[in-house]
Amino acid sequence: MSLLPPQINRVIEEFTKLPGIGPKSAERLTFHLLRSAKATPESLGQALVDLKRELRYCRTCQMVALTEECQICSDPGRDRGTILVVEDPLEVIAFEKTSYRGLYHVLHGVLSPIDGMGPEQLKLKELVDRVKEGGIEEVIIATNPDIEGEATASYLRLQLKDYVPHITRLAHGLPMGADIEFADQVTLKEALAGRRSL
Repeated sequence: MSLLPPQINRVIEEFTKLPGIGPKSAERLTFHLLRSAKATPESLGQALVDLKRELRYCRTCQMVALTEECQICSDPGRDRGTILVVEDPLEVIAFEKTSYRGLYHVLHGVLSPIDGMGPEQLKLKELVDRVKEGGIEEVIIATNPDIEGEATASYLRLQLKDYVPHITRLAHGLPMGADIEFADQVTLKEALAGRRSL
């Protein structure tokens, strides 16, 4: 039997559905909202309602946007022959801090049957349709170098190989500032395979 009112338990339960939030963090967040004068449940609730109501996915790249086409897709200065495929919108923000000037496609996840994420749950069809329209010279697959990311990359290669001349994968290997002696075997193997001329 819980000593807490059902309303509090419900909020705690909803917070635990968020990634990286366990039961203890959910409890702390819930009680912070109850006692804080600055962070009120009403303002948080309204912000979440507005988020769902006002934002949409770009019809082209599936990035979150306020209009049917995001700022990147509507920018005439972008390289329209290159698409960088990422797992989520935060990765677009990360790549925008680099010198990359092509277009993007956001999958909103990776293939993970154990989590109920198949091709139908991702924005894969939208990518294949974009590439089939023509004009794309290269698709760069930038999924994470884990089992799900590699499976997604392989699936994409099979789906796109007949429609685009170049399908590439981000290089994997040693991060800047890393000590080779502490790198694992897989990382060292990837670093060797992705070596380049100086």
